Amino acid sequence: MTDLWLVGVAWRLDRLRWVPRGALARLVRRDGLCMWEWESGEPVWQSESLTDRKLAALLCSGCPVQDECLELELRTAGVDTVGVWGALCEADRRELYPLWLQRGERADGGPAL
Repeated sequence: MTDLWLVGVAWRLDRLRWVPRGALARLVRRDGLCMWEWESGEPVWQSESLTDRKLAALLCSGCPVQDECLELELRTAGVDTVGVWGALCEADRRELYPLWLQRGERADGGPAL
């Protein structure tokens, strides 16, 4: 059974459906907190024992482009997603992917059912 919060995430991403992939990529590279984390040395979470979901939430905490990052990853990797993107772990994004697809076509000829 699908978590209802993932249905809400899929709906929330609708506002980004017509943003071109290149624009999303530039925005995430420019404003994504994870892009700046590595410049400051060792990641703060390295010594923590966290679940994938908690790690994703910690890594992306306070990031202003979480939705843009998630939309970009879903368009780019789809079900083959790995790592942390948009504050979601791999398992959550794989569960989100079919719900996201149902929301329709994206800019740049993105996926649609």
